[in-house]
Amino acid sequence: MHVTELTTQLANLYKSLKEGTIDVKIAAEMNNTAGKIINVQRVQLEYAALRKETPNITFLDGCSIPPAPKKVRK
Repeated sequence: MHVTELTTQLANLYKSLKEGTIDVKIAAEMNNTAGKIINVQRVQLEYAALRKETPNITFLDGCSIPPAPKKVRK
């Protein structure tokens, strides 16, 4: 899955919820799962930033994320 795909799916989920064509409990669980996916990616980015590395995260391919400074060995 890619971040743009997740964004589209969340927009569709919102539309379905607004139109009343999806069960609220199911929508809540899907939204919760999407939040967990996003948080995992955030943790990967934070970890890479702490290590001063540029992460390779397939989920975010094509997004405009400035690379972290390269790690300098002394």
